Amino acid sequence: MAESMSKRTTITLPDAVFEELEQWADQQGRPTANLASFLVELGVRQAKEKGEFKPSPKK
Repeated sequence: MAESMSKRTTITLPDAVFEELEQWADQQGRPTANLASFLVELGVRQAKEKGEFKPSPKK
């Protein structure tokens, strides 16, 4: 059985957005990258729920 592995990616954010993300993460006591990962995951989940994104069947 294959194990699920996390993947890495790089994004570029405007300075103001990064600063706010960093402040938000600091307020939550978590790393900025961890909060960014959570927010991306949340966005994908919401897009699926709204029908905006329909994933392809896994091969």
